[in-house]
Amino acid sequence: MNGELFSLTDELKKNLYFFESMTVAELTPYIHQKMLKDYSLAQVKERIGLCLQQHPCFYLVSENMWHLNTEGLRCNDDFYTLFLKHGQPLNIKEIFNNKFNGKNKNKKIRRLVAEEASLISDGRFIQLDNDYWGLTQWVVKAANYSVKHLVINALKKHPAGLSLPQIFEFIYSWRKVNLPAVKEVLQKYPYFELREQELWVYESAIRVAYERLIDRYLWALKKQRDRRNKEREYWRNRLILLKKQLHEVNISHQEVAAALAQKTEDNYRQEYLVTQMAEKDLLLSLRKKEIFRYREHINKLEAKANSILCQCRLWVERTRTGENERTELRKALKDSLGNIALLATKIQDKEDNERRNKIEMTSLKEHYTTRIAELQNEIVELRQKLERSQEKTIQQERQYQSEIDFLNNSLKEVLEKEQEQQRSLLLIQKELTFFKKENQKHKALLKNPLVKLILMIFSFFQRHLKQTA
Repeated sequence: MNGELFSLTDELKKNLYFFESMTVAELTPYIHQKMLKDYSLAQVKERIGLCLQQHPCFYLVSENMWHLNTEGLRCNDDFYTLFLKHGQPLNIKEIFNNKFNGKNKNKKIRRLVAEEASLISDGRFIQLDNDYWGLTQWVVKAANYSVKHLVINALKKHPAGLSLPQIFEFIYSWRKVNLPAVKEVLQKYPYFELREQELWVYESAIRVAYERLIDRYLWALKKQRDRRNKEREYWRNRLILLKKQLHEVNISHQEVAAALAQKTEDNYRQEYLVTQMAEKDLLLSLRKKEIFRYREHINKLEAKANSILCQCRLWVERTRTGENERTELRKALKDSLGNIALLATKIQDKEDNERRNKIEMTSLKEHYTTRIAELQNEIVELRQKLERSQEKTIQQERQYQSEIDFLNNSLKEVLEKEQEQQRSLLLIQKELTFFKKENQKHKALLKNPLVKLILMIFSFFQRHLKQTA
């Protein structure tokens, strides 16, 4: 069957199905091998006890002896027959999808959750880690258990005891083993006790005590091993440190010896160099004297050469200046001759221009004199016209002034008349307001019933008089 068990409950179902009845202490090593490896044995034992108490598929027969209810729940019988029919693990979700195809989704989910909860509480079913469910009997395989576990199961099923051949027959029916292996297991563990008539009996209490003792022994061995490892590590580190120190001391000795050898060699070289330097100093002093003598001679020769060069340079400069002056004079002479010719031509041109200008000036004078005379005549005429126009404008101004005076007088009269009209209008308005008030008073009097009666009588008599007349 593919897939591993899903939870602690399934592991407990498998072990209790195979061994039929076990205590929590006996279940602890089996569970600790498969899961909860990070927990201590006490924590695993506590978890197993809680799980056994929570699920109704586990029940107590005697003190601390747990059994698995293989009859199961009646509501899961249909699933049990379905699993037996298929003979392989099934997915509950696929079953419900086929069963409730196209129906209410919420109802399907609630039913699925309820069925899974009921299957968890049923000892006949186990859940795999790939969301598949199977039967507990499919998971339990004797080949997966060791010879020791098979011997324990056989002796548990027969608490009165079994002989060695009988035990071998039981185990051989589950798994192929040989008789010496079975005998070795029985003799190896103290909780297999040989009693009268060569019957072997399993003592669970002795097994629990033995496993506790083994755990303590292993814990002590582990502690001792850790202590030895720490001591070994300490001495190893100490040895490494001492080796390093020894190596450093050897290196320092070698360096000191090399330094001493280098120092002696340096001293020898220094003495040799001092002697060579003394010889070289002597040679240098002699060469310096020769060099100073040669320098004095060279300086004298250089002074003579410099004086000769100065004289040569002076002669060369004098000749160059003379030649330059000659060339400049020649150029100046050529330039002056050319300038004289140009000036002569320019003077001739200017004289011709002056003659032409004089002729033009005379003609212009004559023209402008006639023009000036004409302009003077025009100016006189314009002055006469201006005087005439001024006289006309003065006369017009006088006429306009007289008209303006007349209009001012008429305007004053109009304004006076307008003021009088406004005054009369005000008086009329006052009289109108007075008459309105009088009218209102008369209307108020006419509203009196006596006055109305008198008026009616007066109108009646007036009509009568008109008719008689």
